[in-house]
Amino acid sequence: MTGAGDSWLHDGLDGVAGVESGLWVRGVDYVGGWRSARESADRLNRALLGAGFELSAVRAVASADETGRGVVRLAGWPETADRLAVLLEALADRDDGGQ
Repeated sequence: MTGAGDSWLHDGLDGVAGVESGLWVRGVDYVGGWRSARESADRLNRALLGAGFELSAVRAVASADETGRGVVRLAGWPETADRLAVLLEALADRDDGGQ
């Protein structure tokens, strides 16, 4: 994704990528699932950057589950997750008020 090189991948939010079980099953297309998740994670990361968030504080991470299905996880510091929650709640409140 975007940022200063690949350093944003190693900024203290380690251990969030990869297949959770740690086991790989022959014949499961983990790469295909990961690629799909990567596209979505990249889009979400661009949106986070556009909203003023730093990828070193919160970011979307692509991985695949044990069946090879793409998974996007949001990883971040609690304070930043709270800030994102406030933003999303404000958007939800605004949408409810217009109905």
